[in-house]
Amino acid sequence: MAVIHHTRLEPTKLELLASWLPSRPWYGDGAGGPELANAGGFRLDDPQGEVGIEFIVVTDASGPLPAAYLVPLTYRGAPLDGAEHALVGTMEHGVLGRRWVYDGCHDPVLIGQLPALIEGRDQAQDQNTTGAPARDVTCAYAGEGSLPMDFTTAATDTRESTELPTLNGMVLRLHRVLRPAPEPSSLSPRGTTGHIAGSWHLPDGSRTAGLFATLHTGPRS
Repeated sequence: MAVIHHTRLEPTKLELLASWLPSRPWYGDGAGGPELANAGGFRLDDPQGEVGIEFIVVTDASGPLPAAYLVPLTYRGAPLDGAEHALVGTMEHGVLGRRWVYDGCHDPVLIGQLPALIEGRDQAQDQNTTGAPARDVTCAYAGEGSLPMDFTTAATDTRESTELPTLNGMVLRLHRVLRPAPEPSSLSPRGTTGHIAGSWHLPDGSRTAGLFATLHTGPRS
């Protein structure tokens, strides 16, 4: 179980993301740079206890309309070989020292935990409290048999998502640009075999919910 330390970070996560987000194809241009706020998310446990795994939802108030983005991150005590392209930056952690922060869609530890999360064999954890479940995160899987464990790190960014393929033709689509679901039934969209959903805070203080990820049995049409 991951232990959450409430300590100083230099730079902070939001400061790192403010520099990194504009380089992403799914980021909508704001007026002069991101104005970010932490709006929600969850954590997953690394079975080996070495890598921090966090899915952060940030809102950006720099554009004409507020935007919300899903940013999976991993935190490591040493560089990840071959993942220089996925490095978000480094930070100094008040307890753990230097941490290398990666786009988690390219980190095999994060990717390896996704099948268990979607199937319900693992539970999303609260961002800020050690050992507490993230009760607003829900997952569903309607496929036959267990999910394949071969999601690859060959992630592909689109204008709204990051797509993680498997060797047997499945695609997990992480919704980078988040949109509130118009009604609860839309959290199980037609044509998908699984999903991850959750909630986040809007800039006005209200809370909304939507899809974080959807599982598809074939490539994007």
